[in-house]
Amino acid sequence: MSDDKFKNIIGHAKEYGFVFQSSEIYDGLSAVYDYGQMGVLLKNNIKTYWWNAMVQLHENIVGLDSAIFMHPTTWKASGHVDAFNDPLIDNKDSKKRYRADVLIEEHIEKINQKNLKDIAKAQKRFGDSFDEAQFIATNGRVQERLQKIKAIEDRMRTALETNNLEDLKLLIEDEGITCPISGSKNWTDVRQFNLMFSTEIGSVAEGSNKIYLRPETAQGIFVNFLNVMKTGRMKVPFGIAQIGKAFRNEIVARQFIFRMREFEQMEMQFFVKPGEDQQWYEHWKEQRIKWHKNLGFSENSYRFHDHIKLAHYANAACDIEFDFPMGFKELEGIHSRTDFDLKAHEKHSGKKLQYFDNEDNQNYVPYVIETSIGLDRMFLAVLSEAYQEEALEDGSSRVVLKIPEFLAPIKLAIFPLVKKDGLPEKAKEIMNLLKFDFQCFYEEKDTIGKRYRRHDAIGTPYCITVDHDSLNDNMVTIRDRNTMTQERVAISALKSIVEERVSMASALRKL
Repeated sequence: MSDDKFKNIIGHAKEYGFVFQSSEIYDGLSAVYDYGQMGVLLKNNIKTYWWNAMVQLHENIVGLDSAIFMHPTTWKASGHVDAFNDPLIDNKDSKKRYRADVLIEEHIEKINQKNLKDIAKAQKRFGDSFDEAQFIATNGRVQERLQKIKAIEDRMRTALETNNLEDLKLLIEDEGITCPISGSKNWTDVRQFNLMFSTEIGSVAEGSNKIYLRPETAQGIFVNFLNVMKTGRMKVPFGIAQIGKAFRNEIVARQFIFRMREFEQMEMQFFVKPGEDQQWYEHWKEQRIKWHKNLGFSENSYRFHDHIKLAHYANAACDIEFDFPMGFKELEGIHSRTDFDLKAHEKHSGKKLQYFDNEDNQNYVPYVIETSIGLDRMFLAVLSEAYQEEALEDGSSRVVLKIPEFLAPIKLAIFPLVKKDGLPEKAKEIMNLLKFDFQCFYEEKDTIGKRYRRHDAIGTPYCITVDHDSLNDNMVTIRDRNTMTQERVAISALKSIVEERVSMASALRKL
């Protein structure tokens, strides 16, 4: 997707009430955004889709809503105080700051793209007889690039694990990595920045305690492990799901709502018996990609990416990456966190965070499989995939958001053909009939064509038009957003027709 199209999506999001710059009347606040009247509806529908798939469909997964403020020792135990850093590097010419590891990963991706182009060319040349595995194994250029990628990944992993910031800079220089803005190789040294926001708690600043705005929601789940397990009479394996705000002082915050300082996470921590963690890790990888693909977007929009450097708590980790306007980027992380978190909180709190297994007659600290998805990134993924600029047969064009029907902010728009002759009254009667079941929108301003275009632009799946015949035959015209086809249906059948097409339950049944 081109930069121009990304700019169009950002402009569209503002123009139609999806996303606004925070505090815009004061020239805004960098990397902080507000969700408008359409955005909040779409966001809530994404939350519902995730929550119902996790909690409603699983008897052994329950919900939680933990506080943003937590005891400061929480973040010492979790490792965030000592290890929650980004390795950042500045380009002296553009004055832009970048994450060193991301620069290197993007460089690796460029090398990988060359391989993919060679494979595609060979596939085109040989047709059905093409053996991709054999081509990769025997082609000298492809093999040379694969070895180069491995060497870069190994060197970066070692540098990150040993905190060797000098070698991280040397790697950038050795690979000739340039600044995307200035095109120069004039880099500063790499430095570490802690990403947590701190504040004080207490009425008098001098006597207050330093606390942090939580950088993730997961720790609220871990410190409540015993509370939920005992009060919910949970048996391993079981999960705790949570949707909530998190805060990170992102130094490199750009690309619209992809990387923000205040954002929302949808996380589930799944507690399992030690030794069974890898099978559950694979299980949740499969379940989560299925949830994403159930939206009906292109299969090519998703891919798994194994972490080059594992976090201090993990023994396996991967991302589900999505093909955003700026390329493939992390959408959701799936991590096998071992027993690190519960043991760390045991050590720092002095409380036993263990599970008694009646079958084995033993206590143990469960291992944890985490699924963590950024709600704002998911919002951007839906918006990016749904946004389409279409040329129509009559020579005109339209911008349409082909949002999956069950996620669409407005499900049904209801129009009187004209603002007289009793048509508005009839349309409002239909509105009052259906508003208990669907998010509806009543509109009578402008021509029908203009009203259709407005609702195409916000992703409304169905528009209903009340005309003069409706007063006599109790029939209306229903228009489909995707195909623009129209059909005449009975008012009495509207609820069942629309429900079948926009139902969240129908989407969940496919999982």
